[in-house]
Amino acid sequence: MVEEPTFEELFRQAKHSAVHLEMRDGYMRSDPSFISWQHDPGSLLSEWDPESRPWLALMQEITNRGVEVRRARVFSEPMSDYLRFEHCLTPANIAAGEQVRWLPRRRASDLALPGNDFWLFDDSLVVFLHFTGEGELSPEGDEERTAEPSVVRLCSAAFESVWRRAVPHEEYRPV
Repeated sequence: MVEEPTFEELFRQAKHSAVHLEMRDGYMRSDPSFISWQHDPGSLLSEWDPESRPWLALMQEITNRGVEVRRARVFSEPMSDYLRFEHCLTPANIAAGEQVRWLPRRRASDLALPGNDFWLFDDSLVVFLHFTGEGELSPEGDEERTAEPSVVRLCSAAFESVWRRAVPHEEYRPV
C-alpha cells in the first residue's frame, strides 16, 4: 500500500498553487500563542520568526520556487478574538509569501460554499479540514482528501468567488 504524502509534503509537491478557504470564526483556542496573546497582545514578536513558526519557513520555501499560495477567510463581524489574533499574525504570513484576503460573512450569503474549510493543491487535490465545535482538529480524523473532479471544481469555484469579493489584508480593518 502506498502511503499518502503528509500535509507538509503536499506543499512541497505543489507545482503552481495552493489555496485555502477558511470559514470558521475560531480555531485551536487551546493554542498557547493565542492564550498568550489574549493576556498580552505584544507577545507575538516571536511569531514573526520562521525559526519559531515552521509554517513561515515552508511558505517562504514554496513561494520562492513560484507556487502561489492564497488564503481567503470568510468570517462574522464583529470579528471573534481568535480571528483578531490571526489578523495580527497575518503580516508575517504575507512576508513569507502568502496572499491573504478577508470576506465578511454577510457579503458571502449568495455564494455556494462547501461545508468545510479546505486546501486545494494545483487544482487537482482537495484536502477538507474537520474541526470540532470548539475549533480543535477533529479526533475522528482531521482531514479528508479527494481528487474527485466535481469536488475539485466546486472548491475551486467557491474559492475564486470568495477571492474576487474579499478585501486584501492590507486594506481590511477589523470591526
